[in-house]
Amino acid sequence: MSEQLKFIVEQLNREPFKKNLNLITFDSLEPMQLLQTLNDVLAEIDPKQALDIREEIPEQTAKRMFTLLGMLKYKPPGGISEVSSFRQGLVAGSKPVVHPILHWLLQRIPELKKRAYLARFLFKLEVPAEFLQDDIIAETYHQYEELVEGFKNIHKECEQLKSSGFSTADIRRDIVAMEEEKDQLIKRVERLRKRVEAVSNHKRMLELARQLRVEKEREESLAHQKQEQKNQLFQAEQRLQRSHIQLKDLQQAAADEKPESLMKRLEEDIKFNSYMVSEKLPRELENMRKVVQYLQKVASEPAMGQAELRELEDKIREINTEINHLIEKKMMRNDPMDDKLSLFRQQAAIIVHKKETKVEELQEAREELAAVERELNMKSSQARERGGAELIRGDEFKRYVAKMRGKSSTYKKKRQEIAELKAEYGVLQRTEEILRERHTAGQQQLQSLEAQRGISGYSDTQEELERVSAIKSELDEMKGRTLDDMSEMVKKLNSVIAQKKSALSPLIKDLRALRQEHAELAPDFEQKKGQYDTCAAGLESNRSKLEQEVRTLREETAQEESRYHHINCLREIIESQMQRAAEQSKINQSMDLQVRRTALREKYISNTAEQESLGKALRQQVKQVRENQEPNMRQMKMWKDLETLLECKKQCYLKAQSQAPIGHVIQDVGKDMLVL
Repeated sequence: MSEQLKFIVEQLNREPFKKNLNLITFDSLEPMQLLQTLNDVLAEIDPKQALDIREEIPEQTAKRMFTLLGMLKYKPPGGISEVSSFRQGLVAGSKPVVHPILHWLLQRIPELKKRAYLARFLFKLEVPAEFLQDDIIAETYHQYEELVEGFKNIHKECEQLKSSGFSTADIRRDIVAMEEEKDQLIKRVERLRKRVEAVSNHKRMLELARQLRVEKEREESLAHQKQEQKNQLFQAEQRLQRSHIQLKDLQQAAADEKPESLMKRLEEDIKFNSYMVSEKLPRELENMRKVVQYLQKVASEPAMGQAELRELEDKIREINTEINHLIEKKMMRNDPMDDKLSLFRQQAAIIVHKKETKVEELQEAREELAAVERELNMKSSQARERGGAELIRGDEFKRYVAKMRGKSSTYKKKRQEIAELKAEYGVLQRTEEILRERHTAGQQQLQSLEAQRGISGYSDTQEELERVSAIKSELDEMKGRTLDDMSEMVKKLNSVIAQKKSALSPLIKDLRALRQEHAELAPDFEQKKGQYDTCAAGLESNRSKLEQEVRTLREETAQEESRYHHINCLREIIESQMQRAAEQSKINQSMDLQVRRTALREKYISNTAEQESLGKALRQQVKQVRENQEPNMRQMKMWKDLETLLECKKQCYLKAQSQAPIGHVIQDVGKDMLVL
C-alpha cells in the first residue's frame, strides 16, 4: 500500500497535475478533496469531465464516474459480488476505493486517453427492434453503422502512418526536390507565358479555355447530381414495393376473415384492454410508485454502517416474531364464521391470481404472435424480393392439406410395400446363404474327386482361363470406345475452331479500320492537347499573379485599417486627458475652497502628508525597539535562568521526599512533615 501511495503522489506532483503533495498531506485529504483529485485525473483522460464536483449533485457525480470507469473497462478489486460496496465507497470518497482507482488510472493515462477518444465514436446506440421496422430509421441506423466502420478503418490507417514514421532526412530530401520542381515549373510557366503572348488573339483563346473548364466542372457536378437522384429513385422504388407488398398482405388477411370472427375478436380485445386499463395497469403502476418512493427514500438516507444494518436486522426479526405470535393467537380463536369467510377469501384470491396469470400469459402470447407475424412479414418480403412463391392462405391451404393427406396415405402404402420387400429380401438373403453353403460343399467334393483322379486344380485352371478371356474381351471393347471418343472429340474441336474463326474475322476487319483511324487522329489530338496545355498554363500564371496582387492589397488594407484604429484610439485618449487637465486647472483656479478640496491635487497632497506622518511614527517605533532590544533580551534570559533554578529545586525536593525513611521528619521552610 505504501508503494501505491508513493506512486500516486509522485504522479500527481508531475505534469500536468502539479499538486505539490506529500504522503502526509495526500493521506489527510478529505473525501470531497479526494473525489476532486480523482475527477481531475479523469478530466485529463476525458476533457468533458473537467468541472467542480461541489457544483454537482453527488448522485450525478457518482453516475458520471461509474459510466466513465465502465467505458475505460475498470474492474473493481472485489469482483461482481462487491459492486454495491464499491459504489457506496466511491460516493462517500472512501480511501480504500479511490486509491486503487487513482493507481490504475495513473499507470496507463496515454492508453486510457486513446480509449476515451475512441469511445466517443465507437460506442453504438442501442435502437429497439420495433423501431428498426421503420424504413427511414433502419436506413439511418445502417448509415450510422457504416460511418462507425469507416471511422475504424481511417483510425487504423492513421495509427499505421504514425507507427511507420518518416525520417527527417527523407522529408528534407523531399522538400528540396519539391523546391527544385517548383523552380522548374516557374521557369516553364514563364516560357509558356512568353509563347502565349506572342500568339495573336491569345486573350480570346484564354477566355474560351476558361469557359471550357467551367463547363467541364459543371458537367461533372451534374453527373454527380444525376447519380444521386438515381440512387434516391431506386430507394424510393424499393420502399414503394415494400409498401405494396404490405398492403397486399393486409388485404388478403382482411378478405379471409368473416364479420362474425372479426366482431368476436374485437370483443375479446375490448374486454382484455378494459381489464388491463381498469385493473392490472393501475395496480402495477401503484406498485411501481411504491417501489420508486421506497428507493428514493433509501437513496436520500446516508450510507449505513454495519452496526446500523445489524440493528435493522434485529428489528425485522422482532417484528416477524410478533407477526407469528399474532397469527397463532388468531388461529387459536377458531371462529367458524371467520373460517367460512377465510375460505371464500382464499377462493377469491385464487381466482384473482389465476385471472392475472392468464392475462399475463395472453399478453405474452400476443407479444409472441406479433413478433412472429413481424418475422413472417419480413421473411415473406425477402422471399418475394428473391423471387420466391407466395404464402398459402384460406382455401388454398385447405386444398394443400387435402393433398398432403392423400400423399400421407400413399406414403403409408409405399412404406408397407417397402416392409414387404424387406421381408422378401431377408428370405432371399437366407436362400443365398444356403446356396453358397451347398456350392462350397460341391466344390470340396469336386476337389476330392480331382485328387482321386490325379487332376487336382483342373476346375480352378478352367475358371481362371474363363476369367482372363472375359477381361481381355472387356479391354478390347474399352479400347474401341476410347478411340471412337477421341475421334469424336477431335471433330468437335475442329468445328469449334472454325466457328470462332468465322466469328472473329469481321471483328478483325473492324479492328484494322479502327487502328488506321486512330493513327490518323493521334497527331491531331496531340496538337490540340498541346494547345490546350499552353492556354491552361498561361491562364494559370495570370491567375496566380492576380491572386498575389490581391493578397498584397488585402494585407496593405488590413495594416492601414489597424493603423487608423490605433491612431483614432490614441487621439481619443489624448482628448480625454486634455479635458481632464482643463477641468483640474479650472478647479485649482477657483476661489471656492469647497470646490478646491475636491481637486485631485489637494487629495494627493493630503494623502502624501498622511503617509509621511505614518512613516515618521513607524521609524520612531523601530528606533525604540532597537534601543530596548538588549535590555529586553537580558531580562528574558534572567527569567529563563530563574525558571531553570526553580525546576531544579523542585526535582531535588521530590527526590529527597522519595528517599526519606519511614517515620522520618522532613523540615522545610516554615513547616515540619512526618513521613510514615
